[in-house]
Amino acid sequence: MPGRMTVEDPMSKNKENDSGASRGGSLDIEQLFEAARDDGALSPEAMQALHITDLGAQIQAGFGVQVDDVASSEVVLVTVMPDDSGSIKFAGNAPSVRDGHNLVVGALSDSRQRDSILAHNRYLNGAVLYPYCPIAQAVKMDTKNYDPMLGTPLYDQTVVLLGTVIAKAQEFALSGVPARTVTLIISDGADAGSTWAKARDVCALVRDMRRAEAHIVAAIGIDDGNTDFRAVFRDMGIEDRWILTPKSDAAEIRKAFALFSQSAVRASQGGASFSKTVAGGFGG
Repeated sequence: MPGRMTVEDPMSKNKENDSGASRGGSLDIEQLFEAARDDGALSPEAMQALHITDLGAQIQAGFGVQVDDVASSEVVLVTVMPDDSGSIKFAGNAPSVRDGHNLVVGALSDSRQRDSILAHNRYLNGAVLYPYCPIAQAVKMDTKNYDPMLGTPLYDQTVVLLGTVIAKAQEFALSGVPARTVTLIISDGADAGSTWAKARDVCALVRDMRRAEAHIVAAIGIDDGNTDFRAVFRDMGIEDRWILTPKSDAAEIRKAFALFSQSAVRASQGGASFSKTVAGGFGG
């Protein structure tokens, strides 16, 4: 098993509290995973998935804002992983993915709950556009920061992404701040390029997140003409009601992002609304 995953806060070297949550000092990602396990939120299979390789540096890149810098009494973590593989560009869908992301950010920024929403964007090949930050500070995607031309390590990077979501939510929970999460994975192809994770590893994480009833994991599979995206995402543990499969068409892709945007806004409106959104999926 790889060594402990630690994130150093450059602002301070104050000691950690007993729970492992950051109080301005060194934040131990491993302690957050262990706390989630001890709370019954992470199964042995999920813990194993998070330790196939050392994810510390990759999770650190997405961690962003400190808990103590968030004034809200509860938070919603909205996390997106846009596909930056070359096929997106070759199919002419890069503008649609950019616009879709920006539509989501705009809708959340305009919502009444914006002060409690933190957002994070990690591209499918691991580059972080922005770590967790207030939604008003989320960076819009444009031609300079999004030029898809890489591969599709779908399983590897989904494990990294969900590990970041789980650890960040646990950090808030240990500080007494309830956290709910809404995560969107976007791909126009099946996995091609993962070197250490399998669909079952992603499934172990998604299954535990679903059981906790504080997480939504959704996916958009942009039609490439031959991939059965419902089968791909099902194997990753994602429920049918949280899977969209738009055609490779600007209007269809925009509609899919708009549906996710509506779901994310509803999910941010408090516990009862979140639970209703979880049950209803994209249609609810």
